[in-house]
Amino acid sequence: MADPIDSAALDTLFNTARTQNKWTDRTVSDETLRQLYDLVKMGPTSANCQPARFVFIRTQEGKEKLRPALSAGNLDKTMTAPVTAIIAWDEKFYDKLPVLFPHADAKSWFTGSAAFAEATAFRNSSLQAGYFILAARALGLDTGAMSGFDANKVNDAFFAGTGWKANLLVNLGYGDPAGVQGRLPRLSFDEAADLA
Repeated sequence: MADPIDSAALDTLFNTARTQNKWTDRTVSDETLRQLYDLVKMGPTSANCQPARFVFIRTQEGKEKLRPALSAGNLDKTMTAPVTAIIAWDEKFYDKLPVLFPHADAKSWFTGSAAFAEATAFRNSSLQAGYFILAARALGLDTGAMSGFDANKVNDAFFAGTGWKANLLVNLGYGDPAGVQGRLPRLSFDEAADLA
């Protein structure tokens, strides 16, 4: 077993990390985005299914394509973010299972039930989105995750004919502390957990 990470690492990932709403003009390199994905893909998913798919929007043209799908409250911070990642899930993620989970016929677990496949893809792509935020923080990036968007518009604009479906958006870059809001309350252990 590995030793626990130190308090500085815990602060980077959790305790002092904040959702960003305002960005500096510092760019995020393609190499950093590749590093980010290479960390995310190592996080566990059920049957190693890895259903998340990622689109990194970096250009003004890409942002304009995204603009109609954004809620008013997410518009400015998304249009000014160096990168906006669409984290999607692949309806046919199971087509990759013969490679990703070769020791069983895992593909057959999902081809017989569209509802089971969709629930698995959505759940595990959401899990991968959590890895994405933590991996970004570990690489020194700031994040701003959002569900305030019209997924159907994103799907039409970016994923027509692919079988990919938008799950959430995450702005990436180097945050401007002036845009950080006060930390909101969290539930205590006793309010949110139980020991059985």
